[in-house]
Amino acid sequence: MSSSKSIEIVPRRSTERGNADHGWLKTFHTFSFANYHDSEHESSGALRVLNEDRVAPRTGFGTHSHREYEIFSYVISGELEHQDSMGNTEVLSRGALQMTSTGTGISHSEKAHGSQEVHFCQIWASPRPGEGKGKPAYFTRHFTDEDKRNQFRLIVAPSDSSEASLDREAEGPAPIRSQLRAYASLVDPGVSLVHAFHPGHGVERRRAYIHVVQKSGYNPGDAKGEKLRIGAQPEGPMIELREGDGSYLFVGKDAELKVENTGEGVVEFLLFDME
Repeated sequence: MSSSKSIEIVPRRSTERGNADHGWLKTFHTFSFANYHDSEHESSGALRVLNEDRVAPRTGFGTHSHREYEIFSYVISGELEHQDSMGNTEVLSRGALQMTSTGTGISHSEKAHGSQEVHFCQIWASPRPGEGKGKPAYFTRHFTDEDKRNQFRLIVAPSDSSEASLDREAEGPAPIRSQLRAYASLVDPGVSLVHAFHPGHGVERRRAYIHVVQKSGYNPGDAKGEKLRIGAQPEGPMIELREGDGSYLFVGKDAELKVENTGEGVVEFLLFDME
């Protein structure tokens, strides 16, 4: 029987994700996207798209349009070149986060800059009711490895909260017109961390999702690489995730998440907390 301090963990293994190798693009889809469709994995709360992309040098996504969704990219390695119809042009390197509130509509392109592949997570979230058709906006943030080391670093926060600045460039998390918070972390071997979820609004159980970055190389087979054990603190049980694995989390209102690096190298992951 679950308690207010329990977390139900439903693993989403790397091999279960949608996967495509287009030559110029190697991609994984946690949720239904493009030609990949799975009615059991359409979204998790406000989190609608979580793609882990590798784009070959000097190629990428040509100019295309979006509207209404909140779209952000988290750069893992290489350099991502961004251009959009709002006049933004820049090159983003490891640790960079770009956020676009597409609102009434924008067009943009995303390409690998220079001679190296770019590896990044592309994430979409549904806006809060009534906020999907606002004026488009663009934000960038940058987080060093040290900013994320052995802590849950808040990188995205609701635009109507006091946590996020609405300036185009600023310290702290990027603003999102959604009830979603995103955290990034780099955890050293042998280190355990505990995360207290942001207070909800009277809900008995909330949704969250955790994704372990596949940083050791493209692998469409069984998950390998670094290891991360996750579970409720202090109740457990703990399960092990490897690179590319993720888990749906159904979180009791008083629950805390424990993560532990049981591998031999640094593990990188993203945590999404949806109210």
